[in-house]
Amino acid sequence: MAKPSPLHNGHPALVALGTAIRELRSEQGLSQEGLAHEICLDRSYVGGIERGEHNLTLMNLLKIAERLGVEPSDLLKHAKL
Repeated sequence: MAKPSPLHNGHPALVALGTAIRELRSEQGLSQEGLAHEICLDRSYVGGIERGEHNLTLMNLLKIAERLGVEPSDLLKHAKL
């Protein structure tokens, strides 16, 4: 299991982005496990992203956005970033 980012865990921007991802995923009726499976990430890592524990990479942000059917910029806008 991935450990939370020691420097950025709980940063307001990561929490906001994680909340935006969770909301869009939930609106689509997709579980964390389902999203993780489809984008080849561990479910616990996706959960950590949604809780704002992980400073996710650009590539993971792109995978999440693509699966959710939005532009990466839309994820940031949804998070008010």
